[in-house]
Amino acid sequence: QVQLVESGGGLVQAGGSLRLSCAASGRTFSSYAMGWFRQAPGKEREFVAAIRWSGGSTYYADSVKGRFTISRDNAKNTVYLQMNSLKPEDTAVYYCAAGLSAAIVEVPTSYGYWGQGTQVTVSS
Repeated sequence: QVQLVESGGGLVQAGGSLRLSCAASGRTFSSYAMGWFRQAPGKEREFVAAIRWSGGSTYYADSVKGRFTISRDNAKNTVYLQMNSLKPEDTAVYYCAAGLSAAIVEVPTSYGYWGQGTQVTVSS
């Protein structure tokens, strides 16, 4: 069992920055990919970014390319999402997820483990 805990959400003005953290505990494997998804009320959960634990390949949704950066700290077993130039459209609950690297990283069904989410609110 893998447990994920997100932190770092909050309220910021448009143009500001936040860094989200996702700490993994329990059984973890280097073959897993970790991703960030977000969900606004009444909307589908959408892909934001992902990283493969071994190799470090990264993937981004078009809507966040150039603004968000996903990274990892192997020693701390933690993945980060640095969010810059935030827009009101980025407002959502952000979820960290873990899944096998062989899965398609851009879809929620590829992930078997999910955190509880952290709220990000961007005001205009």
